[in-house]
Amino acid sequence: GFTDHVALGNEEWNPWEADEKNELAASEQRYEANLKMLQYARSHLEQTSLRVQIWGKAASGLYLWQHIFGGHLEPADETAQWREGSQKAGKTYFSFLTGPSVVPGYFSVEAEHVVLVLNGREPAKVAYATQWLHYARTLMETRKIQRVAVVLLGSERCNNAWIQPYLKRNGGFVNLLFITYDYAFVNEEDIFQWPLGVATYRSFPVVEPSWSMLHDPRSYLCNFLGTVYKNSSRETLMEILKHDGLDKLCWIAAREQ
Repeated sequence: GFTDHVALGNEEWNPWEADEKNELAASEQRYEANLKMLQYARSHLEQTSLRVQIWGKAASGLYLWQHIFGGHLEPADETAQWREGSQKAGKTYFSFLTGPSVVPGYFSVEAEHVVLVLNGREPAKVAYATQWLHYARTLMETRKIQRVAVVLLGSERCNNAWIQPYLKRNGGFVNLLFITYDYAFVNEEDIFQWPLGVATYRSFPVVEPSWSMLHDPRSYLCNFLGTVYKNSSRETLMEILKHDGLDKLCWIAAREQ
């Protein structure tokens, strides 16, 4: 059997030919795999040409992440001290941090662009919010971040003058401001009005928008579901709704406790 394979016409027998072919095929496969990996890495870099980190220090940050971005958080436990999530949108990579353990200087700043979600509805909240703004300004001064946008739960009485010095238009460093409730300085250029959102932290569901929700005629002119505290603006609101039967045009589910 051996002599039959020594010579066939002018061809010489190579006992290692099969191994060489296998090695060549394996080498080609490795080359293709490495090429694909490099191409994936390049496309990954192209897809994530912009990195944005969102610091959620107000409950409205959950609305931003869960409803607007449709993002998820780990761990799912709402009482966790630290929760985070991430996703891509076009060429932008977004990461989200929230929870009591997220405090200035004790987490990794992994993006040059930051969205800071703050609560400014009352003086105590404003004092805490300014600490975060000072931290962000320090990062700007040390060139660790480049741009800052703020999503602010504003004052129900529109007392938001404290945020003005931090805006870039007034010599500050905040490029964009998104603010809830009415605000006289909204201009749709660098200051925008923002919806109050859905209180998922109070177990309200994450609502998936549907065609009918957006386009069907509304059954009611307005709605109010909430607690009417004594001597509050909500008592005044209820009086206004009841005037001339306006409450018949609106869905009202009020409670006193």
